[in-house]
Amino acid sequence: MKIAYVFNSPHASAYKLGQMILPQLEADTHVVTVVGMFFFDDNTYVLRKGDPIGERLSKIAAEKNILLMMCDMCALFRNLAQGTPKWSAPDVSDSDRCVPLDVVDGVGVGCFPDLYSALSGNMPDHVITL
Repeated sequence: MKIAYVFNSPHASAYKLGQMILPQLEADTHVVTVVGMFFFDDNTYVLRKGDPIGERLSKIAAEKNILLMMCDMCALFRNLAQGTPKWSAPDVSDSDRCVPLDVVDGVGVGCFPDLYSALSGNMPDHVITL
């Protein structure tokens, strides 16, 4: 079974991801295949370069082909991205598009349409919001 996680609740990435899901992924005991993770609000902070959870997550995501993406508006608000969100300004050029800043390797930034597109080649069977 393929799963995508959406980290929406306060502290979901620091606690549920950092203390439960990530250790299981590292130990190869999570049972399901995780194909993607999408981060909202302050949950984006674990993706900062140098964050212990983010660094571990980046490594395991590369090994297991897990998509990591943060909400563009959430990332812009927290100075984890720069540029213009595509979906609030559809005519924005690719060179002005929102891009991540100072985050761990492998993290994308976007909105739900970007997430859908990024997962289209490896669709989850279930999406779990934490």
